[in-house]
Amino acid sequence: MARLPLARMPAAPSSANQQERYQRILAAAIRLGKDTDFERVQMQDVAAGADVAIATLYRYFPSKAHLFVSVMNAQLDLIDPAGLQVDPEKPRADAVCDLLAEMTRSMTRHRRLSMSMMQSIILAQDSVDSARIESRFLQMVLGISGWGEDPTEDQRRRAWLVIQCWFGVLMTTLNGNRPVEAADADIRRACELLLAD
Repeated sequence: MARLPLARMPAAPSSANQQERYQRILAAAIRLGKDTDFERVQMQDVAAGADVAIATLYRYFPSKAHLFVSVMNAQLDLIDPAGLQVDPEKPRADAVCDLLAEMTRSMTRHRRLSMSMMQSIILAQDSVDSARIESRFLQMVLGISGWGEDPTEDQRRRAWLVIQCWFGVLMTTLNGNRPVEAADADIRRACELLLAD
């Protein structure tokens, strides 16, 4: 899949009014994304659903991929940090697997929207927001595994491999080619292999 050229950096909302418009755009993209495949989502429809001018939409989101990457970042903002605390009684592989399994189940509830977000991460791979998502997933896995304070290069690499494995399994599951239960078993095995002491 080709990457999108980024002609310019997206604007960041600075005032309360701009922030409110920005949030309306994200909400409209979520509404459309739940019922419409990524290829069929039209930026004009997002702008209309958010009650903003199309120029305003493109000011914050240079492309549809950048829009759905921002939707993914907004969804990650909703994760409760309390749920990412290390449980010393739980084996590392189980803790990470439980986190990723819950995220898989959550994302399969709205398959179209989740596919749009995942496709966009790939398409906008060179964007700041896409890199931020990858970093956030890495920090989540390192944190819940107990490696968050000062991970070694090997620990970082193993956590990164778990995330990449999960991304692949998640894409297959969202496509309908793998049941959620099988995806859970796949991720559990990957965590056992990659996160063992």
